[in-house]
Amino acid sequence: MLADALVLTGRHVRLEPLGLQHVDGLLAARAEDPSIYRWSPTPHTRADAERYVQTAAAWRAAGTAAPFATVRLADGIVIGSTRFFDLERWAWPADHPRAARATPDVGEIGYTWLARSATRTAANTEAKLLMLTLAFEEWDMLRVCLHTDARNTTSRTAIERIGGRFEGILRAHRLAVDLTPRDSARYAITADEWPALKARLERRANGSSS
Repeated sequence: MLADALVLTGRHVRLEPLGLQHVDGLLAARAEDPSIYRWSPTPHTRADAERYVQTAAAWRAAGTAAPFATVRLADGIVIGSTRFFDLERWAWPADHPRAARATPDVGEIGYTWLARSATRTAANTEAKLLMLTLAFEEWDMLRVCLHTDARNTTSRTAIERIGGRFEGILRAHRLAVDLTPRDSARYAITADEWPALKARLERRANGSSS
């Protein structure tokens, strides 16, 4: 399910399993403009980047995450990172049709950030299209959540643009980048909403604003 060989490829970006070979690329992507990551956790130093990758790899080994490096196809440059995490399988009764599945029932997409040069491009939309297609059409997931710092208006707008439905504010939900208890804006996409949202994302990834 979360094999190291999992690669998702679109027209603009490739999502490949995050590894130590991406450390230099992650640092270069962040260095383009560190000021845009006020509310997003990104690795500052080589040691930070190595821990970032190693933690993601440990979660992948535990079966709770699928972390990716985001690579721009035009030049092969690492432009950021994203991941599935908090992947869960529900305790279905043994005779339920979903009981024999090895894939997750629900989870979250997060730890998403892009280099300044990749913002306002098709990169984020296409990455979400690739991940959500995997989640709903191959893994047969029931819900994908997205959380962001409630103060991060840019991230909230981006989630709303891809079709995430706002579900409320989770107070003191996670540790914020500024080391305060973070209030998180919670969004979600469910399996029944996916077909319409897929068409919308495909149009956006292909350059249409409709």
